[in-house]
Amino acid sequence: MKTRKLITLAMLLASPAASLVTIAILLTSTAVQAEVPAAIAEPGQQQIAFLHAEGVQVYECKAGPNGALAWAFREPVATLIENGKTVGRHYAGPAWELADGSIVFAKVAGRAPAASAADIPLLKLEVTDRKGNGAVAGTTTIQRINTKGGVAEGACPAAGALLAVPYSADYAFLRK
Repeated sequence: MKTRKLITLAMLLASPAASLVTIAILLTSTAVQAEVPAAIAEPGQQQIAFLHAEGVQVYECKAGPNGALAWAFREPVATLIENGKTVGRHYAGPAWELADGSIVFAKVAGRAPAASAADIPLLKLEVTDRKGNGAVAGTTTIQRINTKGGVAEGACPAAGALLAVPYSADYAFLRK
């Protein structure tokens, strides 16, 4: 009869290899946080949700002060995804609405350049209103990071024309 030895979590963490893994995880977490530009950083806040967005940035062709037509940002329309599952939507407001009934509305409080000129900027947004009691109900700040695409390019054909530009981004929901 073979005897089995029960290995506990405490035993695993007590090993030198586990200590190195723990240190590596802590260093990686610090490095990731250090990569957020100062203009959108929120030191001391706790992350309560992290969602990926896939959608479009909608632009409208409008006349500027000099009468020239140009693309003006109108609204985002995106699906919010967590672990490969749709959990909500992001739309004009700006607002983030989750299937659990929680909704947060925010305003831009800071911005930083994205990785390329074709990517919408990184943002820090301050929550202005909230509804419901779900996962993002306690959010005080939202960071838009890891943006890809979403920038309108080219001339617009006529006032009132709409342009939907595909984009993706990650949204970190933070609380004080």
